[in-house]
Amino acid sequence: MTSFTRPHTRRWVFATLMTVALSACGGGDSAGPGTKADANGAPSKNAQALSARLDAYALDMPSSMEAASLAFMREEEALAQAVYTQSAQRWPALPIFGNIAASEARHTQAIKTLLDRYQLPDPLAGLPVGQFRSPAFQALYAELVAASNTSLIDALKVGVQIEELDIHDLQTQQAGIDNADILMVYDQLLRGSRNHLRAYTKTLSQQGGRYTPQHLSQTEFDAIVQSPMEKGH
Repeated sequence: MTSFTRPHTRRWVFATLMTVALSACGGGDSAGPGTKADANGAPSKNAQALSARLDAYALDMPSSMEAASLAFMREEEALAQAVYTQSAQRWPALPIFGNIAASEARHTQAIKTLLDRYQLPDPLAGLPVGQFRSPAFQALYAELVAASNTSLIDALKVGVQIEELDIHDLQTQQAGIDNADILMVYDQLLRGSRNHLRAYTKTLSQQGGRYTPQHLSQTEFDAIVQSPMEKGH
């Protein structure tokens, strides 16, 4: 079985990525694979609905920290989409990878909608799925795909790990954000990531695998996976 990167090493990688993003800035859901998508790979109807919802919020130019957070989350959500897309191809018998990859396309497009709203640069501009502007994200993508290709159990563990990390990062970054529209989108992403974590953990258990949390406390992890799927995302 694949030996995953140790927790403190993983946290260091993502701390480095956030530092790079700051420097660059100057300081339940289940969309199916057959859903009609826009040029970014995200269901166009959902992108349009989010844009309409954002119109209700006043434009308040993000701080450099908020801009860095958006750039960071744009790549992190795209990382999840790309890894799950590879897992869907490697393990086609389980639809969970394709379903959640489609959902992650919505997540990364939601961040892109915020970047466009404030005319902020998109770190993924011109790049296909699976390629990243940040070398650290590119290296992490390669590591996670390699782990996912080892076995079905490992692929499911990678899914749990990505969603756990996503929850941790979104919660951490919310503390430094004031813009109501960004907080609203992050709340939606958190709800989706909690649902993804529940789905991956359940499927992993059904396949006979186990996972020890690396980024959330055991108490917080258990509270999420033992609670019902959330609606409204």
